[in-house]
Amino acid sequence: VFQWMMKSECYFIDGTEKVRFVERLIYNREQLLHFDSDVGYYVGDTPEGEKRAQCWNNKPERLEFNRNEVDRFCRVSYELYA
Repeated sequence: VFQWMMKSECYFIDGTEKVRFVERLIYNREQLLHFDSDVGYYVGDTPEGEKRAQCWNNKPERLEFNRNEVDRFCRVSYELYA
């Protein structure tokens, strides 16, 4: 069985004062790459992930979308569920 998974996580420090968004691309339990809003771009965790990260980092609209997830996804989720 092969499994692709994109996992999104929000980390909250002091309520919504400091929020961090992390997105992970996982294939068969191995993390290939991740996006961290504190860093602002994709980082490859494997050789295959490095290739994908380089490709995705050359797409400004994709980076901008993920950078905005802190407000669009994390802060809204905090208000709904906290």
